[in-house]
Amino acid sequence: MLRALPGAELRAIIDRLGLTIDPAKRLDPPSQLARALVALPELREPARLPEASAALLHRVAEAKGQLVVPALPPALGPLAARGLLFARGSKTSVELILPSAFLLQLRSWDGEDPRGIRALLSQASMETLSAIAGHHLGRPATPPIALSLEAAWEVLGDNDKLSAEIDKLSPTERRVLEGVEHDGGEVDTEELLELEREPLRLRTATGATPSRRGVGFSLERRGLLIPVHPNRHVVPTEVSRIIGAKRHEEREHRRAQVLSVVLAFDHAPRRARFSHVPAPLALGMSLAILEPGNEVRSNVGTPKSLIVKLATRFGRDNGQVALIGALCRAVGLWGPTAQNPGGPPGSLTVDELSFHLYRAWARGGAWDEARKEPEVLRLAQEARDSSPVGAIRAMVQNALKDLGEDRWVPWTQLAGYLKSDHRVPGLARLFRRWAERNGTEIVEPLDVARRIVTESLPALGVVDLGEGEGEGETNAAGATDEIALRLTPRGRAMLSDKTSSEKEKSKSKFLDMHVLQVGTSAHVHAVLALSTLVEVGRVADTLDLIVAPQTLAKALAAGFEADQVRQRIEEVAPLPETLSRTLAQASVVLGRCTFEPAAGFLWVEDKNILELLRTRKATAELFVEPSPPSGLLVQAAVDLDKLVRRCRTIGIEVVYDGNVIRARAMGTGGTPLPRSLTPPPGKVTAVRSLQRSPTPPPVAVRKTEK
Repeated sequence: MLRALPGAELRAIIDRLGLTIDPAKRLDPPSQLARALVALPELREPARLPEASAALLHRVAEAKGQLVVPALPPALGPLAARGLLFARGSKTSVELILPSAFLLQLRSWDGEDPRGIRALLSQASMETLSAIAGHHLGRPATPPIALSLEAAWEVLGDNDKLSAEIDKLSPTERRVLEGVEHDGGEVDTEELLELEREPLRLRTATGATPSRRGVGFSLERRGLLIPVHPNRHVVPTEVSRIIGAKRHEEREHRRAQVLSVVLAFDHAPRRARFSHVPAPLALGMSLAILEPGNEVRSNVGTPKSLIVKLATRFGRDNGQVALIGALCRAVGLWGPTAQNPGGPPGSLTVDELSFHLYRAWARGGAWDEARKEPEVLRLAQEARDSSPVGAIRAMVQNALKDLGEDRWVPWTQLAGYLKSDHRVPGLARLFRRWAERNGTEIVEPLDVARRIVTESLPALGVVDLGEGEGEGETNAAGATDEIALRLTPRGRAMLSDKTSSEKEKSKSKFLDMHVLQVGTSAHVHAVLALSTLVEVGRVADTLDLIVAPQTLAKALAAGFEADQVRQRIEEVAPLPETLSRTLAQASVVLGRCTFEPAAGFLWVEDKNILELLRTRKATAELFVEPSPPSGLLVQAAVDLDKLVRRCRTIGIEVVYDGNVIRARAMGTGGTPLPRSLTPPPGKVTAVRSLQRSPTPPPVAVRKTEK
């Protein structure tokens, strides 16, 4: 990437970073600059970057380092200035490129698969990284190791090349890799040595250590089996998906048996709960978050009080609202980039947003059904040890793709299909070990699968749930608990990694004068830009926004121009004629007035005293000129002590709440008064002359609003 840059741009990056290029070295300037860039602390500590730039960096990393956006996002500036992100564009789009040497150094974030190859490599030891880089380079790796890993990522980050790498394995290596995948995708060192049939056991303080010449090390240096401290070895999700595809034929017989039961009877339930598309609820919650008082801090769990508030407002279950909220945060919908049309999630359409929420759930970094509190952000950073729930999700998704043919499937039949999977015994062992490590309650794989089917997938709009009479499981009340599920059309598209076609997308429109129905073709940034102009109405399969005259008047009072309000609304849907006239009438300017800041107002009934205060040199500069006929406006920068002292020099006292204010501005009972003239409502102040007369007439002074 650096060698492809123009010379001026390359020199500009060097100057901005304050680097020195040594011409005596054999390395050319791009190579020297690359070695300096991979050592930047912002890669390992994204908190040093602006929040919007860090979110953009994660979005590009989720796209494996190459993300196409419609326009240059503003958050690109700090990243491009540091040489972390590059852009090349055409007439219609811009491609953002994150070099693989940077990609492999980023810390794992919420929303990323914690068992993906990138996440595992980012936390691997230097010894493991050196072995992987040396294998794919064909020579010993030299520092910096991030540059040496670029050749490895070209293979591990591409599914076709990774599949070809797995096909090159020897029979012994394939047997060990399939054995680890058969045991749930994770084994400890003792189990790995048993699979290798390795009689030699090298033991250290932490237990057995695998040989550097064994089959396990051969898989490790290829990047197909990653060691995790202290003595675990994990098969990455991408590798497990390829290995599991080889076993698809073994499930055909079991699939045929379950299908025969499904097709032989009508399993339509007596009652059904149909799922909704998640995007309208996600947008409604995002609009609510933009309201004052609903702010959420980054890297901290969503407050339960806010979840209950949103669930009550939108009429949804607390668990469903918590799930959608966690996924919204994972995709950046509650972040500063959501209203930016230059990149995701702001550049997404409403239809694409549903698919991205599903993908964020499938990756598993934000929500974990194996925990009592599934939201991962509720845990401390050091306690976010991922459970094997990703394997259960993959099993459920594959089962639904195999069995879902627009028919109702009883849970008992689906559970039997899942239970017969070869990975279930290994996953039960992994869940038990994970619970012991984290001090949590032990869960069974089928219990996690049931929670996925009955809670997560309906919230994402993937399945419909039905309840009816049958020979289901018996609950605590002694009643049957038979449930059935059916894959929805949108769920079938999500499982196939497809969004809806252009013909299925709907346009936004006004149902009447005040109700705006958001269509699936609307863009996320355009909808969120209406947060100050509309109120959230009905949320179901569509999102209804209320555009009332009072909301428009409120926006105009807040400083929005009428043309700006019209432009924001028409970016979503054309304005109806009646609402257009209302907006035009509300934006008419009848006249102008001038605002003058003041610290207070003295109401003086005696014209002589009023003229005395206004004309004397000691007090004239304290008041706004001209002031209203019946009093004097005190200048904004004048405090009460100064006002009292100056008035006293010309023989006039200031009375507050029936008491004369002294120079130290003490009220009754010795309580200090405020430094500005802002007495409470209903209080009366007075000014009286100090002329030598037996009964000086008091003059009332009133405080008015600024």
